[in-house]
Amino acid sequence: MENLVTASFWKDKRVFLTGHTGFKGSWLALWLQTLGARVHGYSLPPPTDPNLFSVARVAEGLSDARGDLRDATRLNQALHDAQPQIVLHLAAQALVEEGYRDPVGTYASNLTGTLNLLEAVRSCASVQAVVVVTSDKCYQNREWSSSYREQDPLGGYDPYSSSKAAVEILTASYRDSFLRERGVATATARAGNVIGGGDWAPRRLVPDALRAFAAETEVVLRHPNAIRPWQHVLEPLAGYLLLAEHLVQEGNLFASAWNFGPDERDPLTVGKVVERLARQWGDGAQCSTAPTAGPHEAQLLKLDSGKARSRLGWQPRWTVETALQASVDWHRAWLRGADMRAFTLAQINDYSTTDTP
Repeated sequence: MENLVTASFWKDKRVFLTGHTGFKGSWLALWLQTLGARVHGYSLPPPTDPNLFSVARVAEGLSDARGDLRDATRLNQALHDAQPQIVLHLAAQALVEEGYRDPVGTYASNLTGTLNLLEAVRSCASVQAVVVVTSDKCYQNREWSSSYREQDPLGGYDPYSSSKAAVEILTASYRDSFLRERGVATATARAGNVIGGGDWAPRRLVPDALRAFAAETEVVLRHPNAIRPWQHVLEPLAGYLLLAEHLVQEGNLFASAWNFGPDERDPLTVGKVVERLARQWGDGAQCSTAPTAGPHEAQLLKLDSGKARSRLGWQPRWTVETALQASVDWHRAWLRGADMRAFTLAQINDYSTTDTP
C-alpha cells in the first residue's frame, strides 16, 4: 500500500507554513518533517496552554518565525527569507464565537492577513504553488440536506464564516489578476470540522468533552442535533498536501477551490459524536443537553468532496469512529506522560499506511 502523499516529492521542498503553532498547523508541520520537507513556519505564539506545538516538540524540526499576518512588513520579510517553493496558508482566527466577540479582529486576521500574504507572494520569485485554507462555513448555508459543492454560492451568516467567504473571493481575484500569469498555481481548500489529539481550543466539542471526561465532570451540549462534517485532522491535511503536489506538477489545471470532507455515509449529530466518544472513553463519562439561545450557528452542514475524489484521487481513510478513537488514545497517552512527539508521529504513520475503504 503506497502512501497517499508522495514522500519523494516533498523531500527537501522549501515550504512556508503559516499557522504552524496551531492545532492543524502543528499536525501538518510534523507530517512535513517526516516527509523530509524544509519547513519555515510563520505564526503567532500557540493559542492555548497546553498546546500541541509544545507538547509534541514541533519546533525541533523546522524554522520557527513568530509574527502576525497583519504585520505586512514582517510577513513579507519572513517569506522572502524562506524563499519557499510552496506556501501553505493555515493561519486564521478559526472560531465562530470569537468572530462574534471580535469581528474586527476576525476580519483583519483572516481577510487582511491573507491579502498581506498574497501580496508578499507576488514579489517572491521562488513560489510555485499556494494553498489557502478556508472553511466549509464559507458557503451560503441554507440548511440543505444535500452537500455543498465547490460551485455553490459563497456566503456566511456570522463574521467568521463571511470572512472565510471573503478570503475565497480575494484568493480567486489574486489568482486571476496576478498569480496565474506569474506561474504561481493557487488554490483554496475547504474542510469540515476536524478532530484529533492535541486540540485544547475552548468551546469546541471534542476538546470540551475530553476535558470533562478527564476531570470526571459532565459534558453539556448546546446544539445536540446539529450535523457537522466530522473528520480526523489528518484527512484534510492529506488533501492539502496532495493538492500542492498537483499544483506544482500540473499548474493551473488544479488552481481552483476544493472540498475535503468526510464520507457522506457517515454523518453524525453533535449528540451522537459525544455518545460515541463517551463510550470509547469509558470510566463513567457522561453528557447531557442544555440548548441555549446564543449566537446563530448553522445546524446542518455537509460537504461534497466528489471533485477531490475524482481529480486528486483523495478520499477519507478513517471513519468517524476511528477518528474519535484516535483522539481518545492521544489524550489518554498525554495524560499518562507519554512522549507525545513520538505518539503523534506514530498516528501520522498509521494514517498514511491505512488502506482506503
